[in-house]
Amino acid sequence: DRLFLIFDNLEQGYLGTFVRDSLWLFPAIESIHLVGLAVLGGAVIVNDLRLLKVFLVDKTKIYVLNQTIKWFYVGLALLVITGVPLFLSEAIKCFYSRAFWIKMGCLVLGILFTILIRNPQIYKAEEESVKLKIIGVISIFIWMVVAASGRWIGFS
Repeated sequence: DRLFLIFDNLEQGYLGTFVRDSLWLFPAIESIHLVGLAVLGGAVIVNDLRLLKVFLVDKTKIYVLNQTIKWFYVGLALLVITGVPLFLSEAIKCFYSRAFWIKMGCLVLGILFTILIRNPQIYKAEEESVKLKIIGVISIFIWMVVAASGRWIGFS
């Protein structure tokens, strides 16, 4: 299988070997990865709870988005920068992990949903609506799957 060979070559590369062979590097990188998840997740949940009128109801939805959008991208950058070496250190494990594929699929879906649907709808909608609440619920669900499946990779 070509994809397996690609994953195997990635794992056997310098960075994957370096991270895997270090006693402390994988947990140190993973700690920063979790900080990235917390930052991105915080930005997402603050916006989505605002859409659901559970949190920051005294602030406009646009104000909340404008205050958190940079943190979404900071968290995403941390996740990608740290996720690559984590992946490279155990690419074969990831290849066989259903949780990894679910995480990657939902991560792409979450990024696209946030950038192409949720955020534009927040700016576009003039009033609070059921549509925005549904968008908030969908967003929470997608990002919860990303976090839960990411955590599950460690058990697979």
